[in-house]
Amino acid sequence: MKINFKNKTIILILLFVFQLSFSQTKEESIGTETVNVVKPYSPKVLDAFKVKETPSLDDAGNQPKETIKYSILSVPVASTFTPSKGKAEGVEKSKQERLFSNYATVGLGNYSTLNAELFVTQDLGNNDYLSGMFRHHSSQGGIKDAELNDEFYDTALNIGYGANNRDMSWAVDLGYQNQIYNLYGLPAAFGSTLLPEQRMDLVNKINPNHSYNTISLGGNIDFTEGIFNKITTRFTHFSDNFSSSENRFYVKPSFKVDVMDQSINTNIIVDHVSGSFENNYAKDNTEPLKYSLTNFGIEPSFVILENDWTLELGAGLYYGLDSENSGNKFYFYPKVNASYKLVGDLMIFYAGANGSLNQNSYADFVTENPFLSPTLNMRPTSNQYTVFAGLKGKLANNINYNVTGSYLNEKNKALFKSNDYTEDFSKENYAYGNSFGVVYQDVRTFRFYGELKADFSENVTFGINGTFNSYKNDGALEAWNLPTIKLSSNLDVNITKQWYAGLNVFYVGERKDMQSNLALATDPIIVTLKSYFDANAHLGYKYSERLTFFLKLNNIGNQAYEKWLNYPVQGFQVLGGANYKFDF
Repeated sequence: MKINFKNKTIILILLFVFQLSFSQTKEESIGTETVNVVKPYSPKVLDAFKVKETPSLDDAGNQPKETIKYSILSVPVASTFTPSKGKAEGVEKSKQERLFSNYATVGLGNYSTLNAELFVTQDLGNNDYLSGMFRHHSSQGGIKDAELNDEFYDTALNIGYGANNRDMSWAVDLGYQNQIYNLYGLPAAFGSTLLPEQRMDLVNKINPNHSYNTISLGGNIDFTEGIFNKITTRFTHFSDNFSSSENRFYVKPSFKVDVMDQSINTNIIVDHVSGSFENNYAKDNTEPLKYSLTNFGIEPSFVILENDWTLELGAGLYYGLDSENSGNKFYFYPKVNASYKLVGDLMIFYAGANGSLNQNSYADFVTENPFLSPTLNMRPTSNQYTVFAGLKGKLANNINYNVTGSYLNEKNKALFKSNDYTEDFSKENYAYGNSFGVVYQDVRTFRFYGELKADFSENVTFGINGTFNSYKNDGALEAWNLPTIKLSSNLDVNITKQWYAGLNVFYVGERKDMQSNLALATDPIIVTLKSYFDANAHLGYKYSERLTFFLKLNNIGNQAYEKWLNYPVQGFQVLGGANYKFDF
C-alpha cells in the first residue's frame, strides 16, 4: 500500500503528540546522566584597536591659512614708584631676671624668734673665688606648760675658697657652729614621790642647758680627665659642755678604670670616728667612756647599657675596726641596680639590692635629736641589704610619679629611746627623764613609698608623697620612735609677677617609746606618742629685683604635739622679714 506525502505528515504529527504525552507524566522519574565536558570554556579578550585621536582629514577643499604680521609700538612711561626695603617682624622677649651673687635675710617672729642669713661671694680672678656664709636661728622660748627653760640658739659661720679650671675644680671650706638647747622635757608624772615643796626645789635646781660646738675643715676635687672622678674629705671636731669630745675624719675617692671595653667605677671609703664621754648614765664609771671606730671599704661596679636596659653590677667589701673593743669584722654587701624602659620615659621599671656599713657619730645623732644625754654607746650600723623594686615615669608631660616597695635588713640600727630617771637631787641635769639615749637593735623593715609631682604651669607646682613602714624586731622590743606612716604635700603658686605663696602640710603617725621612774620600782611603761598633723604657709612680695618681703606661718593648727616624748613643740608661729640681694 502506498502512503502519500499527506498521510506521512499526519502520522508524524500523531507520533510527536504521543511522545509528548508520555514525557509529561508526573510519576515517571527522569533519572541521572553523566555529562562529560570535552573542553572547558575559556573566554578570550580580543585585542582592542585604539581610535586615532587625530583623524585623517581631506584638506582638498580647505582654504590656505593667511599669514598674520604684527609689531609692538614701544612707548616709554615715567614711573615714580619706589619699593620699600623688607623688615623682619620683631619678637617680644621676656625680661631676663637678674642674678645676684650675694644676699641677706632677716626675719622676726613670736616666741622672740630671730632668723638671719648672710651669704657673700667674690671672684678673685678668672677661675677662683672666695665665699662666706653666716646663719643664726634662735628663740627665747615660751612653750605652754614647759617648767624648764626652752630657749635655743643655733649659729654657724663658714668660709670657703675654690677654683674652676679646665682639667679640674676644687673647693675647701672652714666652718664653726655653736648650738645651745635646753632639756626642758620633764615627764608628766615627774616629782610624784616628792612633796610639792620638794618638787619645786628640784625643778628650780635643774639647769637644762646643753650646748654643742663644731669645728670642721673639708674639701672636694672634681676631675674632668684622668682615672679619678672625685675626692671628698672632711675633718670634724665636736664637743659639748659636759666634757664630751669627738673627732671624725673621712676620705672618699672615686675613680674609673677601662678594662676590655668596659668602665669599672670604684669607690673607696675610709671613715674614722673616735671620742669619749666623761660619765655613763648611772655615773658609776671610773674612767671616761672611749670609742674608736674605723671603716675601710671598697665598692667596685660597672654599668651595662643595652637598648632600653641599664644594669649596674657591683659589690661592697668593708672591714670594720674597733680599736677599743677589738671587735674587728669583715662585711660583704651587694650593689646591683637595674632599670628597663617599658614605655619610653612614661614607664620605667627599676629594681636592685644594695648594702653598706654606715658610721654613726655623736654629731650626727645631735643633728637628728638634740635632746641627748652625753652618755652614748657608739657602734656602726650594718645595712646588710635593701631590696627594692618600683615604677617611675610620667603620667603626662608635666606630671611625674614614682612608686617603690623595699625590704631592709639592718643590724645594730640606732634608735632613740627616753632615759629612765629618778628624783634624786644628786643626779645630773640630764637624768630626770628629760633626755634620750641610743639603743641598737636588729630591725627588718618593709617599706612602701609613693610620690607624685606636677607642674600645672610655670606658675603652679604641686607635690605629694607618702611612706608606709612595717617593722619587725628580734624579741618583744619595739622600733622606738620610728613612725609607721609619714605623709607630706606642698603647693607653690606665683600669683603675679610680684606676689607668690606656698603651702606645706605633713602628717606623722604614731611612735612608741618607753620610760620609767626608777624611784617607784615599777616596770617600764611603753608610751604611744600620738600622731600629729602640721601645716605651714608662706607669702612673699617682690618689691623689686633686689628686695623681697616675706611672711611665714608655722604650725597653723596651733597643736602642742610631741615630736619626742615629753617635748611639746611651739604653737602657732608667725615670722616676717625681708630678703635683699646685691653685688659688690
